[in-house]
Amino acid sequence: MKRHVDFLALLYLIWGGLFLLVGIAGFALSAGAAAIVSSTGLVQKGASLAAGITAITLAVVAALAVVWAALHLWAGSQLRRAVPWARLIALGLAVINIVLLPFGTALGIYACWVLLTDEGRRLFEPAAVSGA
Repeated sequence: MKRHVDFLALLYLIWGGLFLLVGIAGFALSAGAAAIVSSTGLVQKGASLAAGITAITLAVVAALAVVWAALHLWAGSQLRRAVPWARLIALGLAVINIVLLPFGTALGIYACWVLLTDEGRRLFEPAAVSGA
């Protein structure tokens, strides 16, 4: 089961890396929309308002993606160390990942399977961590 936990940790790190890329791209798009707002060309008032709303929305979504990425990167690194509370954090993230079709669903189900089995649970008990 240790192999599954290590593989799950790797998947969490990859998933976090992908969301980090999404966050960076979202911030770049937000900057582009903000540039439209600040331009003094033939942009009409309505287009400037729409670009402003778009810039704010993209920045918020990008910030959420970066936070989601940081949580996954942190949980993946702690899963590799078999830290007991990392199992609970990873399970919480897995439940939310289930709604992110299709890859988040697969990751969430796999995480639940690995972390909820008796063997997986034993890997995160304090006696198992200190004895390893």
